[in-house]
Amino acid sequence: MTMGLTESQDAFAAALLHPDGPLPHGITTARGAADSSRFAVYRNNVYVGLTTALGQRFPVTKRLVGSDFFAGMARAYAADHKPASPLIMHYGDEFPDFIAAFLPAASLPYLPDVARIEAAWTRAYHAADRLPLDVAQLAAAPSERLGDMTLVPHPSARLVRSDFPVGSIWSAHQGETVATVADWQAETVLVVRAAMHVEVHVLPARDAAFAGSLLEGVTLGEAAQTAFAAAPDFDFGSALIGLIGLGAFSVFEPVEGELP
Repeated sequence: MTMGLTESQDAFAAALLHPDGPLPHGITTARGAADSSRFAVYRNNVYVGLTTALGQRFPVTKRLVGSDFFAGMARAYAADHKPASPLIMHYGDEFPDFIAAFLPAASLPYLPDVARIEAAWTRAYHAADRLPLDVAQLAAAPSERLGDMTLVPHPSARLVRSDFPVGSIWSAHQGETVATVADWQAETVLVVRAAMHVEVHVLPARDAAFAGSLLEGVTLGEAAQTAFAAAPDFDFGSALIGLIGLGAFSVFEPVEGELP
């Protein structure tokens, strides 16, 4: 039975990522003979390309576990995760979740969230350009309507909430010498590219619930209530101005009849 083009392509792609699988039907040398050893070289090159891409996207994750461990983990990921896009920069979006379920990495419970910061960094780097909201624009809105307003998250803004000091761990690995992480506590990290460079910010603990609510599209009033319930020492003004100063939100895109 002759396979169609789609079936042939699917079989070829599956064989590339499964080293124990059979040689795809119709793959032969110029002499017409099947040659599994030559296909194995091609298959290995694909694995090398995918694992290299993961290493480039998740350098701190790689540094934390070492090159050999990372290579094995990345290869295990690549075996069941084909690229969904021809843009290799997007490869590995599910890698943090894979790490969370990867039993050999269970002794490093913070590792998935470090990887989530690195995934967010790449997304922020390639996010759409948008002018960030500034305090003056917010101040121009009628004060009596402030509680009912929602803010537009900046396209690059991503929030990573963790039970571990993952923002500090990420920062500690940005130089040649690894710095010491002094305070081992939960952190909420904002990754954003409001200007030309991606920035990674560890937010004050009392602002975490507020930031999470606003980035999910909750009104300012509702976000403040959630924040006060989570942290009685929450300061609405300083938290809001702080997030705006970090570029977490875009300029308003007014809808006719609504607030600018």
